[in-house]
This record gives sequence, structure tokens and C-alpha cells, in this order.
Amino acid sequence: LLSCCLNAACLGLLDAGLPLSSLFCGVTCALRPDGAIVLDPTTRQEQEARAVLTFAIASVERKVLMATTKGSCSVEEMQQCLAAAQRAADTIFQFYRDSVRRKYSKS
Repeated sequence: LLSCCLNAACLGLLDAGLPLSSLFCGVTCALRPDGAIVLDPTTRQEQEARAVLTFAIASVERKVLMATTKGSCSVEEMQQCLAAAQRAADTIFQFYRDSVRRKYSKS
């Protein structure tokens, strides 16, 4: 839910026409007991996970603006989740660009 709120907030700011030096997005990862990473987990997947990590990522250089963690994981696992979240952020930022393009291309 947190990543959804972050994404909605960024799109809301864009839609309002506020000047932003960079965009941001939220990505949530669940770390399963076997160590596998699930992006955008369901509630059930979050409940079954060893750890749930949410990152706010800036569009410029994919820097981390915020991170929250519920549960426990190793430093290496956190870095793997962050790398997966940064790759997923590319898709979210492309969605933002496509949404803005569709909005402003309509006559």
C-alpha cells in the first residue's frame, strides 16, 4: 500500500503541474523464506515473507530517497532487493512518461 501511495502522490504532483527537480516512485519487495524476491507482492505474499521492503526511488540516478523494512534480512539480501526495485523503477517511470504524454497529446 505504501508504494501505491508514493506512486499516486507523484502522479498527483505531476498532474497538478508542480515543478519537480526529479520524479520518485515506490517499489515494494517481499523476501520469501527461500530467499526469492517478489516485486509488488500481494497481501498474502507479504504475510508469508521473511521481510517486506519498500523503497522510494528518485528518477535521477535511481537514488534511494527512503526505505522501510518489516522483518529481517541480511545486508546482501537488502542490496538484492534494492537492485530489483531500481530495475522495476524504470518501468514505473516509463508509465509516468506514457501517462503524461497521453494526457497532453489529446486535443
